[in-house]
Amino acid sequence: MSDYILVIDAGTTSTRAMLFARDGGCHAATAADITQHYPQPGHVEHDANEIWQRSLGVAQAMVERAGGPDRIAAIGIANQRETIVFWDRDTGEPLAPAIVWQDRRTAAMCRAWREAGEEPGVQARTGLLLDPYFSGTKIAWALEHWPQLRAAGSRLAIGTVESWLVWKLSHGEHITDATNASRTLLMALGSGSWDDGLIDLFGVPRAALPRIVDNAGHLADTTLFGGRIAICGMAGDQQAATIGQACLTPGQSKATFGTGAFVLANCGHTPPTSRHRLLATVAWQLGGRRTYALEGSVFVAGSLIQWLRDSLQLIASADETEVLARSVPDNGGVYLVPALAGIGAPWWEPAARAAIIGLSFATGRAHLVRAALEAMAHQSHDLKTAFAADGADWATLRIDGGMVANDWMAQDLADMLGLPVERPAFTETTALGAAMLAGVGCGWFATLDEAAAMRGSVETFTPALDENVRQARLDGWRIAMRQVIEPLR
Repeated sequence: MSDYILVIDAGTTSTRAMLFARDGGCHAATAADITQHYPQPGHVEHDANEIWQRSLGVAQAMVERAGGPDRIAAIGIANQRETIVFWDRDTGEPLAPAIVWQDRRTAAMCRAWREAGEEPGVQARTGLLLDPYFSGTKIAWALEHWPQLRAAGSRLAIGTVESWLVWKLSHGEHITDATNASRTLLMALGSGSWDDGLIDLFGVPRAALPRIVDNAGHLADTTLFGGRIAICGMAGDQQAATIGQACLTPGQSKATFGTGAFVLANCGHTPPTSRHRLLATVAWQLGGRRTYALEGSVFVAGSLIQWLRDSLQLIASADETEVLARSVPDNGGVYLVPALAGIGAPWWEPAARAAIIGLSFATGRAHLVRAALEAMAHQSHDLKTAFAADGADWATLRIDGGMVANDWMAQDLADMLGLPVERPAFTETTALGAAMLAGVGCGWFATLDEAAAMRGSVETFTPALDENVRQARLDGWRIAMRQVIEPLR
């Protein structure tokens, strides 16, 4: 009897493996850290072999915990999106560092493409903007600066993290799922295929790219765990979380507060168009039919708390933030704009830098920590405004990710957004969404709607803040944002 779905959730700072039962219960989980390398300012890299070895290690531990490969019905994979890996088809070894989604090294290239008038056409075809965030710009830079990639010729393979993991698991199956492909700047959103014009624009060798497949089905097999296990579900982490939050009906929205913060709103089967600098993306593809979403991407969320802990040493652990935020009546006039990796939606300023505004002798550690948490709600409000202007306003917001265990932050989101915020009892919805996809792919469930029973119970936070206080905070945030953004324009 195959009792479990094994999920590999290859994130930015760690890779995890989890065992899910058919009712959505997480039977077991383990994790291993992933090292981030910063060779120079603006550059963020991973060792692709480390991603593979640590993902393999945690997955092996879960297979053993399950009682062997026969107890695993299927494997689901979720991954950090936009991070790009380069490897040798013959040896299966990386040819260069993996360039991480947070990396900003292509800012000048993106500016040159925009000035050449390329962005409107790119956005019309891909739903994306010309920004260092996306994989296509990273590939263009790597091919120009790392000669070993061009020298590899037909041996060169390029893929995002799920593509790399499947290659290693399956001994050479080169595929990518539609959600990850839609984040590369190389896939036409309407057709779901690689676009020749975009491939030419970024100078990418088409033969190096993987085949685009559905998010669920019998996608590949692995025999690395002592028996054959099918890989039956894959999705980029934010799309997986959208599925894990059961945002299966147009208009339903979720926000994941992990390393960054990402809001997706289900837009149905027609590719949406944003006029307010949001992204159009594939939410999932099943049976060749795509469901789309609008997305707002914030680059710094949980990584801000990590920075407070590791670099500034203002806190010893993330758990302290809730106590400190509650220890002061307000932010003391302090606003923190967390542009540690540029600013994402709806501003899209890669050159922006973080700022702390409103300091005085009365400012204490608690005010700085509270301002950091408040920045999550402030950035979310900016996104809500853009979504509403694009005709996709939120009625409720379903939240997940490591940060939302903080009750104070969850309530602050509801207060500042002025709407109910739902938090599921099980907040690792990225992994849950991958499990739901794999469950559909292996036949546990006929549809995602049926698989949504795995989601479980939720807790709702309702707005309770005085409107005058809310508006005063938003006014302060707008002033802080202007001080960061206006010098760049």
